[in-house]
Amino acid sequence: MRHTNYTLSPTRINNAKPKAKPYKLTDGGGLYLLIIPSGAKSWRYQYKLGCTRGEVSIGKFPEIGVADARDRHFECRAMVERGEDPAELRRKELEERKDRNLKAKQGGDDDFEAFSKRWITERLKTKSKTYRAQIESRLERFVWPEIGAKALNTVKPLHVLAIIEARRATPNTAEGVRIIIQQVYNYAIQKLLVEVNPALPLRGVIEVPAAAHHKHLKEAELGAFWRSVEKQGAHFVTIAATKMLMYSMCRKSEVLRATWDEIDLDKAVWEIPAGRMKMKQPHRVYLSSQALEIFRFLKAIGEARGYVFPSVLRGAVPLGDVTLNHFFKRLDFGVEEFSPHGTRGTAATLLREHGFGREVVELLLAHAERNHTAAAYHHHELPEERRRALQYLADQIDRLAATSAVDQQKVAETVQQSSLLYTGTEG
Repeated sequence: MRHTNYTLSPTRINNAKPKAKPYKLTDGGGLYLLIIPSGAKSWRYQYKLGCTRGEVSIGKFPEIGVADARDRHFECRAMVERGEDPAELRRKELEERKDRNLKAKQGGDDDFEAFSKRWITERLKTKSKTYRAQIESRLERFVWPEIGAKALNTVKPLHVLAIIEARRATPNTAEGVRIIIQQVYNYAIQKLLVEVNPALPLRGVIEVPAAAHHKHLKEAELGAFWRSVEKQGAHFVTIAATKMLMYSMCRKSEVLRATWDEIDLDKAVWEIPAGRMKMKQPHRVYLSSQALEIFRFLKAIGEARGYVFPSVLRGAVPLGDVTLNHFFKRLDFGVEEFSPHGTRGTAATLLREHGFGREVVELLLAHAERNHTAAAYHHHELPEERRRALQYLADQIDRLAATSAVDQQKVAETVQQSSLLYTGTEG
């Protein structure tokens, strides 16, 4: 019964702007996001129970993220299948929340709800406001109704088990809730309030599905992919953006929202500001000759201001994520379900297999260092190695694309020798 054809992504939601009147972004299966003129966004679920149509509020975005909203949607759909009304349950939850808040004001801080709020304030103060709101939302929906009023030292593994078993149909949520409870009790132990963590023995009770990794291409497949990009007959901006994903090893959002003031064609560098990077650290891309050719082509035919990869229909906005996703789905080169994000893994694997060091590849991928001092140092580290790696990557793609599948093995042997010229290593 779980709905799988969801359509929304966090990027699309974040980019959705308010309009003069409220409007909906449909996710599928009756789940949608309502955006009102003030800019507030909230999840809602429309359903039919018998002959009556109903609607229930799931929560606000981003406090309720995409994954949590879909888990809640699944639970609501299951209720409807059983003939239960999700809106009625929601009303009861709100009443119980009011009662708990009243009791919390009257009581001390030795019950689970009060201490977990203290944990959020004291231990998560360096986290973003959105992250703290998401944690509190999970506690409010799944944990406080069950053990919020209990004294910390009276909560047993049995109580925690009941909470996560109720979420078994949504294993990622169940394990996420268990981890939150475990972290709260770790802090309570540090404060010498309790001696035992009731969530710790329950590790592994809920089997969490393995994370789905983005597929990456082997060298023969990469050559076929590159040839199919040209043959598809898409708009030149879409093709250029696709190629730049591979040439730059950047994330999709970082490429699509590139602006001309970030590009220095004379120095052959692309400076992406921290605000546009996932890790919130500035990133420098050393442009290969092939990447420069793309940028110069786009600059020659465009106005060279605003977005480098503008929307085909509206030049004032960047090319949409959905456009690129659909383009990848249309490509027919013998590999199914290859996504834009897979270009990063493909490029990284190719470079590592041809002798480029892990440190260089990690810098190209703009992966954050856990050590902030090291991160600041690495921002300008290994420029020549990084430039050489991206030029090698572009040259290798050209070689693979120009070679038939029959000759791939011969090329691989030749390329293995030529890679020594770029890496500076000896066999």
